[in-house]
Amino acid sequence: MSGEPRVTIRDVASRAGVSRAAVSLAFNNKPGVSESTRARILDVARSMGWEPNRSAQAMKRSGTGTVGLAICRPARQLGLEPFYMEFISGLESVLSEHSSALLLRLVRDVGEEIELQRHWWRSGQIAGSVLVDFREDDPRVPELSRLGLPAVAVAHPSLAGPFTAMWTDDGSAVAEAVRYLAALGHTAIARVGGAAGLGHSAIRTAAFTRTLRELGLDADLQLATDFSGEHGARATRVLLSRASRPTAIMYDNDLMAVAGLSVASEMGLRVPQDLSLLAWDDSQLCTLTHPTLSAMSHDVHTFGADVARSLFALLAGDDGVSRPVQTPVLTPRGSTGPSPRRTA
Repeated sequence: MSGEPRVTIRDVASRAGVSRAAVSLAFNNKPGVSESTRARILDVARSMGWEPNRSAQAMKRSGTGTVGLAICRPARQLGLEPFYMEFISGLESVLSEHSSALLLRLVRDVGEEIELQRHWWRSGQIAGSVLVDFREDDPRVPELSRLGLPAVAVAHPSLAGPFTAMWTDDGSAVAEAVRYLAALGHTAIARVGGAAGLGHSAIRTAAFTRTLRELGLDADLQLATDFSGEHGARATRVLLSRASRPTAIMYDNDLMAVAGLSVASEMGLRVPQDLSLLAWDDSQLCTLTHPTLSAMSHDVHTFGADVARSLFALLAGDDGVSRPVQTPVLTPRGSTGPSPRRTA
């Protein structure tokens, strides 16, 4: 097998001067292009050494195919993260409609993922991929786009390069959360964020800082973590051990917020009388605690389903259209209340 990247529909379309949809119709012997155009496209493809992707061909013939998803998380942590469980459930709901399958692999780092995606694609194991956890200047963008890998990026377009992007407006959601806490009288608002290198963490960090400064409040109370409950608890202890501790803490996921609630109890603080807590990625976890956790809510299951539909449209020859999904909205519950320092 040659080590050269496979010639893609995009390559053939560019050389033949036609759309990718026209190339897809010609390859699959479907109506929509003239016989002369079909013949010209196939001649161009053969001259470029085009070989069909086995998995993609199977999808065209019988509606089946395999979709790849690589996640950089320890297996134990992934099993505890409601976000990915809901997201994968949404993907699977659409894959099952297409008699398709999900090929899921956990990787140690982005370099391992690049090699894995390259192997999956060149060996014909997948028809396309869903890419997650983008970083600023993510090395996957040039490497995987060079392969011609059909993929949907779960990321802001500023991070996704040429890939079709689907994302939540995290900046607007963070601003809404900060303004809500400020309206309750909180002037010392902290944030326990995710990994600093992740693109969506950077977007949330910037929005948090910008909104607090617009309100004339201290914007320096932010700590980065790995999204785990252990790190969330540790960050909460650090914040609550300060001489001037925050009266409200925002968390970048629900798992860390639950851990923060436990730490508040261990340190003798009442929620929300002494300390308000607000989670991201609302899930059942947030409704099982006492008090229940206020959260920024969005339908993660539907998000996963929409990403899968976008990928299947891409594989069918449609031009990928990047678009935002529903912005997370505030769901107040029992863990947020007026600041204890608020004056009447």
